[in-house]
Amino acid sequence: MRFDDTRPIWIQLVEAFSQKIASGQWAPASKIPSVRELAIDAGVNPNTVQRALSRLDADGLTVAERAQGRFVTSDTEAIARARAELARQATDSHIATVRQLGIGRDEAVSLLNARWIDNPPEGGHGQ
Repeated sequence: MRFDDTRPIWIQLVEAFSQKIASGQWAPASKIPSVRELAIDAGVNPNTVQRALSRLDADGLTVAERAQGRFVTSDTEAIARARAELARQATDSHIATVRQLGIGRDEAVSLLNARWIDNPPEGGHGQ
């Protein structure tokens, strides 16, 4: 995993893990990999992963079960809220970038529509 040196790694892990939950890569009620496995995969200290997972617990996206591990919440509304927030953040970032390029709203929407058609998601449904 690549990290942005200007932002805390644990926050970037929160974002990455939230993305996995919001996208369904980590399905509701499924067990997630151990702290050790996640730390090895990300190339970070296990304490950093634990801090990120603690935030996900606090946000209601994961639940730690004593002696059983950590699981994605089964609360589909919490997952939907996380998905909407991630989409808002991505949209805000996109808007800021195209504005900096001097592109107006109509042109940005036209470009988005064209690219949306040219880049269907995996599974093939992008409407």
